[in-house]
Amino acid sequence: MQTEDLIARLAQEAKPVRRMASPARLTAGWLLMSAPVLAAVVLMMGPRPHLVALLAQPRFALAEGLAVLTTIVSAYAAFCAGRPDEPGWKLALPILAFVAWLGELGRQCFVLSVQTHGAALVLHADWMCIPVIAVTSLVPAVAIVWLLRRSALFRATEASLCATLAATAAAEAVLPLFHTADTMMMVLVWQMGSVALLTALGALAARMGLGRGKT
Repeated sequence: MQTEDLIARLAQEAKPVRRMASPARLTAGWLLMSAPVLAAVVLMMGPRPHLVALLAQPRFALAEGLAVLTTIVSAYAAFCAGRPDEPGWKLALPILAFVAWLGELGRQCFVLSVQTHGAALVLHADWMCIPVIAVTSLVPAVAIVWLLRRSALFRATEASLCATLAATAAAEAVLPLFHTADTMMMVLVWQMGSVALLTALGALAARMGLGRGKT
């Protein structure tokens, strides 16, 4: 077959290729899939008393806002990491968001420790954090990996880290809505430590899942 004939045949018979969904659209889809599950967890566990008044407090609202920001930015970066046409600097956005979130919690811990003469620094075991965050982040983690496997597969390691951080940050964002930490130090060590640990472990599992290829 001549080259000209091949080109003409392809032009006539080739089916149009559907444009890939943008990272923003994939992020919005993931949020729509995850939000009902997270809301169901809060309702099942039982919201904290006076939650509306608590959300109106600037300190609590700022920490929650940074948790949500880390969730959204990490998911967006995960989908950007999966595409070769997205710049690499976007992969640094989750780090900046997480550092801002951690820094705000550290600032609150310092302020409260001064106000309470060190009472905010009390630390004791809270084994509930790890399993609750792990279970709560399971569905968002599976959902984001499922979406990644059906989009472009590029920079899989970075995509796995960002995806798992998005899922664990989402779980940590809803945890204070039904679970009360005794001190800010417990929030920093147990809750944020659980986020870091589960992000590392989940990234390995997500990397294996993405490495199997698309279905």
